[in-house]
Amino acid sequence: MHRACLGPVFCLATLPCHGQASLAAPPALAGKPTVEEVRKTMGIPSTDTIRGQQDTVGFASRPDQMAKVWERSGLPPLPEALATAPGAGVVGAICPHDDYLYAGRVYRQIIPRITAKTVVLVGVFHKHRRFGTRDLLVFEDYRAWRSPDGDIRISDLRGEVLSRLPATDRIQDAAMHDSEHSVEAIAYWLKHQRPELEILPILVPAASFPRLQELAARLGSSLTASLKQRGWTLGKDVAIVISSDGVHYGSDFNYTPYGAGGVGAYVQAADRDRALLRGPLAGPLAMEKAKVAFSTWVNPDRPDEYRMPWCGRFSIPFGLLLLNETARGLGLGVPVGFPIAFGTSVDAPEVPVKDLGLGATAPANLYHFVSYPGVVFALDR
Repeated sequence: MHRACLGPVFCLATLPCHGQASLAAPPALAGKPTVEEVRKTMGIPSTDTIRGQQDTVGFASRPDQMAKVWERSGLPPLPEALATAPGAGVVGAICPHDDYLYAGRVYRQIIPRITAKTVVLVGVFHKHRRFGTRDLLVFEDYRAWRSPDGDIRISDLRGEVLSRLPATDRIQDAAMHDSEHSVEAIAYWLKHQRPELEILPILVPAASFPRLQELAARLGSSLTASLKQRGWTLGKDVAIVISSDGVHYGSDFNYTPYGAGGVGAYVQAADRDRALLRGPLAGPLAMEKAKVAFSTWVNPDRPDEYRMPWCGRFSIPFGLLLLNETARGLGLGVPVGFPIAFGTSVDAPEVPVKDLGLGATAPANLYHFVSYPGVVFALDR
């Protein structure tokens, strides 16, 4: 999100994700936040059975807000298209999770193409260091998630895949999910277009690439087993949507390779992201492409060290590997990426939502900007 604590993310649970970020791993903080402490920071606190809402500033919390956000995000100017969208058969996507007034136009190009009733949502875990969590997948144990348009049911797939995963691969923790905004940001859009939506939310903390491969292989095998039992397939019944914002540029993010900011720095940073979207994130999925993206964003020998600050440095490689593993397990074709939308927090006027009571969780200017990748994946048959 357009929040500066994305970095190795050591911000306190009480802070929004905007503050100083570092490209080097900070020292771990003592004292894992309790669920009670985390819920005090939520815009709408969770209960023991219903996950609430972390961000009520950047994201809609009422049905009238969500309806207007959806409508107004479809108005010009449209985000830049780096590829022609596939006609049908979308099985997954990469979607941003920033404030709706900044990133709404990219959400609007991606979400309507996800038509499956059940969506595996692969989220960023911004505060993984604050919780001392790495090298495993983070699930939650709620019955449902609240949304502007009513509760979103948690899929029964959760219990099934958890039963097959070794204990060393996963954890269920409400506080971790309560602290995170990267899943709710997308879930509300999915719910708005499909009232009967069910989700399987997963957060991905820091891990090496080989560890992400292991986790994706085992979760993919478990997910495939459940889909086969139900007679379900990718695209029609289940989709995998990955949460990530793109580059975070500026001194606040400790990332200024093209200078402090201004038009020249902006153009070069945006072009670098376009190259990623047209390169390892486009075309047929492959392990080597996921590895190239991972190594672009972090030091592969020390994954907590940023090379280029994208929120999805772990969620994207894991999600792509999971999507490929699941398609392979079902005997389907190789998923192919189409980067159909690209925007930034400063490339277009804000989506007009302030009259609805929505706002920004951080400023946007040529010295402090974020990009928004929008990619859909369809099967290559």
